[in-house]
Amino acid sequence: MTATIIDGKAFSARVRAEAGRKVMVLKEQHDLTPGLAVVLVGEDPASQVYVRNKGKATVEAGMKSEEIRLDVTATEQEVLDVVHRLNADPTIHGILVQLPLPKQVDEMAVLDAIDPMKDVDGFHVINTGRQAVGLPAMVPCTPLGCLMMLKDTLGDLSGLNAVVVGRSNIVGKPMASLLLSENCTVTIAHSRTRDLPAVCRGADILVAAVGRPEMIRGDWVKPGATVIDVGINRIPKEDGKTRLVGDVCFDEAVEVAGAITPVPGGVGPMTIACLLANTVTAACRQAGIDEPEV
Repeated sequence: MTATIIDGKAFSARVRAEAGRKVMVLKEQHDLTPGLAVVLVGEDPASQVYVRNKGKATVEAGMKSEEIRLDVTATEQEVLDVVHRLNADPTIHGILVQLPLPKQVDEMAVLDAIDPMKDVDGFHVINTGRQAVGLPAMVPCTPLGCLMMLKDTLGDLSGLNAVVVGRSNIVGKPMASLLLSENCTVTIAHSRTRDLPAVCRGADILVAAVGRPEMIRGDWVKPGATVIDVGINRIPKEDGKTRLVGDVCFDEAVEVAGAITPVPGGVGPMTIACLLANTVTAACRQAGIDEPEV
């Protein structure tokens, strides 16, 4: 069998278009323009690309976009001062501090300084806690995008066995929490899991977020399972250039799985789309209004 390819580009285009329609309604009916601010410290090339793409997508959705760039030598207090200013700005509804930060800046101190209502990345401990106990919260964009694709592909997830490989605060743990909220039976696996291949073979839903190129092989995948590959890794090619691969060996897994996300073009595009959706949600909550139905 050959798996159905879950097209993240197409799905993200639908999510972005829906966010744009909601922004239009908010402008027309409530005189409200959602605003997103992105803070970049330093000149990391990958981070610069991400920030540029986020800004472009924000403007295309009709939102206000603000980019704050600080020198790589910026102190922790300088970064915190920017966050505090954005917290107090009523035209900014979402704040995203691009990670990683330089070594002289404490990431947790900066993330915890963001107003939880404006924490559209969903990394603040208050949002993490609220999500864990089932209260409304800002949800990290990548896991949210994964869940949206799973529900679009499978419908009701109740009762399915889900294995999440990776236990990071950014993807693994919130992904597991989201799957639990959908009534899945969830296992979090990691590098120290005994007989990891056997654990993966029990999964109806397999989410790979471990950060190791092509670690998960085709014979680790249960026939017919849905595979969500969060990994983005660069590996060398014979011509000296590099190519992007996921945490799953796609060429092997595509012959076994029922559905699978490619890399690139799978989970990646959903992250920015969900950032826009989260910003709309944050703007509505801060204004005390219901999110538009479109």
